[in-house]
Amino acid sequence: MKKLLIVACAVALMNCKENPKSGYAIISGKISNKTPNELSINSYDQSFKEVLAVSPDGTFSDTLSTKRSNYVLFDGKNPVFLYVEPGFNLNINYNAQDFPNTLNITGNGAEISNYLSEKRKEEQELLGNLRTIYALDEAEYLDKLNSFKAKQESLLHNAKNIPENFIKKEERNIHYNYLRMLGVYEMAHIQLAQDANFRVSEDFLKELNDIDYSNEEDFEFSHHYKALVSEYYKKRADNLSKTESMPFDLALLKTLGEIPNKAIKNGLLFDFANFNLVKSENVKEFYKLYTEYSTDDENNKLIADKYKKLTAIEIGKVSPKFVNYKNHKGGTTSLDDLKGKYVYIDVWATWCGPCVREIPALKKVEAQYHDKNIEFVSISIDKASDFTKWQNMVTDRELQGIQLFADNDWNSSFVKDYGINGIPRFILLDPNGNIVNPDAPRPSDPNLVKVLSELGV
Repeated sequence: MKKLLIVACAVALMNCKENPKSGYAIISGKISNKTPNELSINSYDQSFKEVLAVSPDGTFSDTLSTKRSNYVLFDGKNPVFLYVEPGFNLNINYNAQDFPNTLNITGNGAEISNYLSEKRKEEQELLGNLRTIYALDEAEYLDKLNSFKAKQESLLHNAKNIPENFIKKEERNIHYNYLRMLGVYEMAHIQLAQDANFRVSEDFLKELNDIDYSNEEDFEFSHHYKALVSEYYKKRADNLSKTESMPFDLALLKTLGEIPNKAIKNGLLFDFANFNLVKSENVKEFYKLYTEYSTDDENNKLIADKYKKLTAIEIGKVSPKFVNYKNHKGGTTSLDDLKGKYVYIDVWATWCGPCVREIPALKKVEAQYHDKNIEFVSISIDKASDFTKWQNMVTDRELQGIQLFADNDWNSSFVKDYGINGIPRFILLDPNGNIVNPDAPRPSDPNLVKVLSELGV
């Protein structure tokens, strides 16, 4: 998004809506029967997110850069898949209480987004429960997959007023999805059928041998193709990691850095660094390799900012602080109140499935270290509107430790200082408030108890 352009739109909204500036598109609309807690526009790979302002009557308007074509408008429950090109002017309206039956997209360029909406409905109907589908035997799975692909192609060719250039790219996108589902079947079936000896037949994956991993147009258009390319290079990096005894993340950076196509190389380097720099055991070497290979100035600035924040939370440095977070037991708690003990922090939210799944393991570890020199602190980053939901979950699930509510959800300074863009996230501090591990093992990971034992907790 370009903030200056949005300001210009606010000054002359009607003109901006009617004539989007070159390289931009306009989205606007109204959500009736429930103003969302948060309305955001996101990239398919979740590397980009911006919160949109919503008026009390549910109306909204924003300007989108068409550097990327695919977006997801998300109100916290209902996703609207959008496709934009320069000059598109989309108006999105729906009833939040009956989203599937009331979604209506109109305006210049709306035909493609309406097709995407119908495609999503069909995917949900045809695929249903993926666990059940992956449990099918090979022949049944292949029949299901071919039927699914044929119905998607039929939907595309029956859609009205879709540009021919989009149809051609979308045909390939549908095929890439088919190839992805071929590729994941063996591992998924092993897990669901609990048959470690299962292997697909010799020619089951033969179609994957024909993939061209250097198609820039498809890389920019199809997230399925992008995933296939990413997986291809991850396998190559895994081999490099094993033969050179190199950490996988560094091996992947080296592998991606050798991709001949500049757009594909920079795109995959950024995607990997954006989500994994924080997880690296050698942040400095990770960043050094990234900057050696990436040639995209805009991407490099974003990763440089992330690196700067990460070096501020290196092991041994003083931890960023939180101040006066609401305590479930009453009053407020600050990080400085906990000095003198190790502190294990769980950043979570009531809506986060992986967070909730860690609760039994967390309660077990807490009980094991109940009289030890350590405090277990859970910080919820739920929205202020979900404060009561948080209170009730803490009570109903009998959560132990120190239960706190952050002051500004994802935008809390403590969350931003730690560069947290995914939860659950666990942080371990020493009795002096210094960082032991900014990305500590989860409660369900046996390494957590090992780490605590080594520290003499």
